[in-house]
Amino acid sequence: MKQEPVINPYIAIFIGVLSVSTSAILVKLATAPAPIIAGYRLFFTTLLMLPIILIYFREDFKRISKRDLLFCLFSGIFLAFHFILWFESLNYTSVASSVVLVALQPIFAFIGTYIFFKEKLTMKAFLGGGLAIGGSILISWGDFKISGMALFGDLLALLGAVAVTVYYLFGQTVRKRLHIMTYTFLVYGMATGTLFIYCVGLGYEFGPYPTQDWIYFLLLAIFPTLLGHSIFNWALKYVSTTVISMSILGEPIGASILAYFLLGEIVRWEQLTGGLIILVGIYIFLRRRRLKDSNTKADLSKEEVHQHG
Repeated sequence: MKQEPVINPYIAIFIGVLSVSTSAILVKLATAPAPIIAGYRLFFTTLLMLPIILIYFREDFKRISKRDLLFCLFSGIFLAFHFILWFESLNYTSVASSVVLVALQPIFAFIGTYIFFKEKLTMKAFLGGGLAIGGSILISWGDFKISGMALFGDLLALLGAVAVTVYYLFGQTVRKRLHIMTYTFLVYGMATGTLFIYCVGLGYEFGPYPTQDWIYFLLLAIFPTLLGHSIFNWALKYVSTTVISMSILGEPIGASILAYFLLGEIVRWEQLTGGLIILVGIYIFLRRRRLKDSNTKADLSKEEVHQHG
């Protein structure tokens, strides 16, 4: 007999989308440098996960191979640089532009799987990817008309999407052998170490920062990192991975709405049109992925729902 969920999964997914949509807003509100924000976000996330790891997953660490540890390290390094690049982009461009450009990650992931895993290209993949790239060009053109710095921010956001794609590629095989909690804890811990080393190397101060900043660091750990992603992983028990993946496309929309009300950012027509084109392109890509998965009955990892937010 199938267990009924305690809450409607679609309501939970909506809450998850709202949670991850707060990420860019909280980063914008914080006054600390981008690498410091990223470092403390993952540091607090790792600390909050530690009791659960010690109680339920302590034995997992005795069975991890050196190869898997190395891949977790590389995953953590690229996750760290994803956050550095994306958070830094928010200092130069708008929330709407940054978040929707980082959402191009599935397209970069497809390119990566084609190169490294020889996944075949389809006409729908070409169409979806072409639309998404066209939308990003429209956004970048609009930002360039405003300032070169806004375009620089767009470039950082795109590089952030590339970095998180490499993070996924390194973790792709490891996730099949480790529990999602064990893998996430290891990667977040290694990303935290990478970020702190980066901050020390470049002379960033770890404090003091205003009380509000510490609150933002903690909120970043709780809402977009733990609450948002945990809800998506819980919902996978009741809905398909494709439903989750397509729902996460609501993050750029939610973030743009929050930016309008909380930061006073106006969405220009290039951002609106380009963003919609990108989301349609990614939607077509994910539809292609869903059809492929239904034909092959592939076992998708839950970690695939983890996004930059």
